[in-house]
Amino acid sequence: MKKSQMIFQEGDHQWIMIARDPEKPNYLIDTNEFVIRSGNQALLTDPGGMEIFPAVFSAISQMMDPVEINQLFASHQDPDIISSLALWIEFQPELSCHLSWLWGSFIPHFGGTDKTFSNIPDMGKTFRLNNIDLECVPAHYLHSSGNFHLYDKQAKILFTGDVGAALLPIEETDFIVRNFDKHINLARGFHQRWMGSNEAKQQWCERVIQMDINMLCPQHGAIYEGENVERFINWFAELPVGLLRED
Repeated sequence: MKKSQMIFQEGDHQWIMIARDPEKPNYLIDTNEFVIRSGNQALLTDPGGMEIFPAVFSAISQMMDPVEINQLFASHQDPDIISSLALWIEFQPELSCHLSWLWGSFIPHFGGTDKTFSNIPDMGKTFRLNNIDLECVPAHYLHSSGNFHLYDKQAKILFTGDVGAALLPIEETDFIVRNFDKHINLARGFHQRWMGSNEAKQQWCERVIQMDINMLCPQHGAIYEGENVERFINWFAELPVGLLRED
């Protein structure tokens, strides 16, 4: 089963990470889901595939009442991001899902109606979750052509989807990157193949290096915090991407 852990708390403002499922079949990629809470309202980021919905729902239920979740955020269109949508809507029919306008006629194939979706324009937007503002930061072509990251300025946390992702061996159980040099070797191949544009990568790095970020939270792998945030951005800026590796 997936584990859940509080990664940020300040008053009634919380972030919860749901990750690490050692019981998942080895043909499925492991994913991280994050819940942002403000008072009695909550948002779930990249809620995951339909096949892991029971594990995600159970892990969330151990930390909070899932009925508080009234918003979803989808960084892009992949099935490991958002194919559980119909199950979340069945549980909470009034859910609002924030995603790129580009996928507004594609994601409904997973479920929902035109009232479900709050499309994000290419330049991004800021929206409200109870008492906090959340910013949709453009990250197009990293790796999806319509792609956004989610920034919580108050908590200084940037949720980065596939940017920063690492495919960890099952024995790696830490939620936080402890050894940057070892960890980044597990991220290199993923970024070189899945990130399609060096120009887009450079624009993203120049944007986020100016932001106040304490935690950079990818959808796969572990969280970068403190000085490892800047180390990752600088590493990514120097990495050639869009490469077909043959090894």
